[in-house]
Amino acid sequence: MAFPQTRLRRLRATRALRGLVRETHLHPADFVYPMFVAHGLDRREPIEAMPGINRLSIANAVTEAEQVAGLGIPAVLLFGIPATKDEDGSGAWDDEGVVQLATRAIKEAVPELIVITDLCLCGYTSHGHCGVVRSDGVVDNDATLELLARTAVSQARAGADVVAPSDMMDGRVGTIRAGLDYEGYATTPILAYSAKFASAFYGPFREAAGSTPAFGDRRAYQMDPANAEEALRETALDVDEGADIVMVKPALPYLDVIRRVKDETHMPVAAYNVSGEYAMIKAAAAAGYLDERAAVLETLTSIRRAGADFVITYHAKDAARWLQET
Repeated sequence: MAFPQTRLRRLRATRALRGLVRETHLHPADFVYPMFVAHGLDRREPIEAMPGINRLSIANAVTEAEQVAGLGIPAVLLFGIPATKDEDGSGAWDDEGVVQLATRAIKEAVPELIVITDLCLCGYTSHGHCGVVRSDGVVDNDATLELLARTAVSQARAGADVVAPSDMMDGRVGTIRAGLDYEGYATTPILAYSAKFASAFYGPFREAAGSTPAFGDRRAYQMDPANAEEALRETALDVDEGADIVMVKPALPYLDVIRRVKDETHMPVAAYNVSGEYAMIKAAAAAGYLDERAAVLETLTSIRRAGADFVITYHAKDAARWLQET
């Protein structure tokens, strides 16, 4: 039966009814807030390309985590900025590394907050690549897997609720799962960066984390933005290897991929609303080109509508406050 246009207009005309018939809802519980943690006693260092986001010492990260939990946001995603780097990225699996220390401190102060730890070597290696680099300049996939598993175990031992491999090495989910299980962390879930594209929207993050490659790029192990079918294959491989949640990154240029991944895997799907997407809205709002609040909430709603079960976003705290005001 046809649905008369006048009936649609009547439903839209009443604010209360709009809420009742809304197909996609947005709530602070739909967000994960990314944080950059660094060594230092009282460090709160603004990131120029990401207004409102800071590199935080562990004490300040705990304060930030308490604020996040108070806003009804259930989880944070931690990225570490080590004091020193080396060829292998050994700071990543150091039990006294910055992410491990921050995880312990946050879990002690805010035990109900879910701590997700990013699992990659790029922020810890002197060359900025996500794995072991051979003498010919090529990233050695298989040699990297052991180091990723060591890092996952170290993060789980520190109290991480979820580990999130972002490296895009082949076979890493299976290797990490085996390593966690062997060390007694069989219940620690894996949030896999399954469809991670070689995107132009990562620039502000690389400034924040100091992870820009010293040579070459990451296109050999990140995905071609033109390839949606490949994203589905990569996601299916991660699911087969034991991923508990899969991710599409970035979010806005890949809403179609989010929808397809959700429909085809029936798995919990995360979407990462990345640094460049955040900076883009911030810059446009600062110039007076758009309303920041309206643009952010529309953006996050569109990502949820596409099929994401939750959104990793630097807008999380602001969005949570705005939603509480409505």
